[in-house]
Amino acid sequence: MTVTLWTASLCRSDPGYGGWCFVRRNAGQPGPEGIKGAAGGERRTSAARMSLTALTEALASLADQPADTAVTLYFEDPALASELVSADGAYAMTEPEVWAAARAAVAARPVLNLAPLPANAPAAGFLAAWADFGLDTSKTRGSFKAAIPKPNLLKFPD
Repeated sequence: MTVTLWTASLCRSDPGYGGWCFVRRNAGQPGPEGIKGAAGGERRTSAARMSLTALTEALASLADQPADTAVTLYFEDPALASELVSADGAYAMTEPEVWAAARAAVAARPVLNLAPLPANAPAAGFLAAWADFGLDTSKTRGSFKAAIPKPNLLKFPD
């Protein structure tokens, strides 16, 4: 089986309120059983933390899959891939704990292809809306994580 993940995050201002989301689709498993996702947010956070949290949560959703499952992860943060290979990059300096967790999650997936998500990709708007939902909800609820409802996920573009 192959799995595709998409992540998005945002933070207004930096630091400030932030939101993240991910969507996971299992290849060859159509319908509601083949897709899941989550969104969350935090107060007093950074853009780096939200991007790394989205990545970590997306990879944690693979706990039911063998480590050698082929995974493609599309991410909207243009700095994410370069930060993950840098031992002392900006993300490591500003968010050391979340950065270490993200690096460990990536290392646990030997068949992981990281690919940038173009802003004009059909999935980008869906993801941006859920990351924005995470940001807005964190303003009133504080830190949280919630599953994206199945009816919404079924609208996720291929």
